[in-house]
Amino acid sequence: MEDYTAIVNIENLIGCYEQGEREVVAEYWVGDSEQNQICVRQSFVMTRDEDTGDIMVMALTKDITEQVRKQREQTQALQDALMQAQHANRAKTTFLSNMSHDIRTPMNAIIGFSTIAVSHIDNKDQVMDCLQKVLSSSNHLLSLINDVLDMSRIESGKVQIKEQECNISELIHNLVNIIQPQVKAKQLELFIDTFDVTNEDVIADPLKLNQVFINLLSNAVKYTPAGGTVSFRIMQKSTFRHGYGDYTFIVKDNGIGMSPSFVEHIFEPFERESTVTQSGIQGTGLGMAITKNIVEMMNGTITVESEMGKGSTFTVEFELKLQDVEQTAKQIKELEGLRALVVDDDFNVCDSVSRMLKQIGLRSEWTTSGREAVYRAKTAREEGDSYHTFIIDWQMPGLSGLETARKIRETVGNEAPIIILTAYDWTDIAEEAKAAGVTAFCAKPMFMSDLKTVLLASNNMLEKQEEVPEWTLADFGGKRILLVEDIEMNREIAQMILEEAGFLVDTAPDGTDAVAIMEKAEENYYDAILMDVQMPIMDGYEATRTIRRLHRKDVQNLPIIAMTANALEEDKEAALMNGMNAHIAKPLDMDVFISVLKRFLGT
Repeated sequence: MEDYTAIVNIENLIGCYEQGEREVVAEYWVGDSEQNQICVRQSFVMTRDEDTGDIMVMALTKDITEQVRKQREQTQALQDALMQAQHANRAKTTFLSNMSHDIRTPMNAIIGFSTIAVSHIDNKDQVMDCLQKVLSSSNHLLSLINDVLDMSRIESGKVQIKEQECNISELIHNLVNIIQPQVKAKQLELFIDTFDVTNEDVIADPLKLNQVFINLLSNAVKYTPAGGTVSFRIMQKSTFRHGYGDYTFIVKDNGIGMSPSFVEHIFEPFERESTVTQSGIQGTGLGMAITKNIVEMMNGTITVESEMGKGSTFTVEFELKLQDVEQTAKQIKELEGLRALVVDDDFNVCDSVSRMLKQIGLRSEWTTSGREAVYRAKTAREEGDSYHTFIIDWQMPGLSGLETARKIRETVGNEAPIIILTAYDWTDIAEEAKAAGVTAFCAKPMFMSDLKTVLLASNNMLEKQEEVPEWTLADFGGKRILLVEDIEMNREIAQMILEEAGFLVDTAPDGTDAVAIMEKAEENYYDAILMDVQMPIMDGYEATRTIRRLHRKDVQNLPIIAMTANALEEDKEAALMNGMNAHIAKPLDMDVFISVLKRFLGT
């Protein structure tokens, strides 16, 4: 707004007229208070009297308060819209960066274990172990991709918790397989232990639990310098609520830590410690916000304690529903009353494993020293009460686990099983360990089910059964299927799976080929069609509609099943609307794949 008093001054108006301005406009606010102010526009129109030479001024005054306020609101709205657009653009960039980090975590494990499998292709057991770890990491990667693709849930902030039967031991061991390559790459030490976990089988969302712990462990690894340590403890506390268990998960590191001021904001979106950004450590500030959101959706709590330069401790607590059929610890009659020795430099591991051994029925003792373990083994043998089983940590200060095992084996002979307990991949030392007299390995953290399995196996009491995937038992012998898929590699994979299940398989690379094949085929020649959706000439939807319109009796009831990477809910609805009977998402979940085929074709 121009200064009214400066403009209306007669001398100024005359000056404006002499400079060629015939009209001067001024806008200003007047009023006795801020609440009562109005905006005024005053126009001064000037002309010269030809007879007298005087300058005449006509003033027009108008109240423009409402107009100015609307302009201000429009300007503010435009500024807000600009800020929202800029924020959305930053959020998009941040989101992509965050997903890059989360996707690379399991990808690192997939590439690493695939490389190991290729370099040890003749070692069937090692290749099988690597492939199982690749599969575990792949499933986690798939869960991340599913979350990314389901944009409606992400944009609305709605993430559903899917409760199902899961096993804590299996979940944690798969988690270790995913995080282990990061630990090795940073040259860190990883310590994992359990304490009083008596109920492993619970009802929960395993994928969401996995996401929480991967976020916490990945951050612990990221913010801990080389040579540091990361620990993960799983505890179960007693609870008075029948059918439920209280579980505590503690992730601790001795890394760079956080300032007290940042700890107060760590669970807020896009928050990052200034010292972290200055150090060049990549991140988005979304991980902890997502983690807290998931924890609270599962009715849990998460807390953090941290100190600059000394590390951080995250504690997550859940009350989880126990499965109806609990895998409780039962005594092994054949081992009842026998003597066992636990050797680990961590007192907590010794105490935890000893407790479990006693529940199984053994007389358990422990020591934190490898040298003392060798001495005890010798003394027990001389006294006629030898140890029946030794459980020894792989990495211990002073006398290592393998060296301890070697000396004990020299003392007690070949009778007693020696089990090596480790949080690391033991494939590279398997031969050396066998030469040292090691009977078996067991991965940390050790749960009751792990302990029972390794005790039975090392004492030759475990019935060896080839684990055959359930989907491989399906038999569709004699059933004929038309597989429509434009990508040759996908077509080859699907064809091999279908033929393994007994199908007679014909293939088509496009929807047009599928229609042509159906036009020429005899009625009821095919029992089902597996139809891709995105194909170059005729897509799966159009091909399905065209096949349904063919003048033949079998096409109305012929099962046509979408098998596609279009995996959103609207894609499933589109498949049904276009005449398909069901929808199977890629990559294929074999159990789901076979169950859908069974539903329409039987076995």
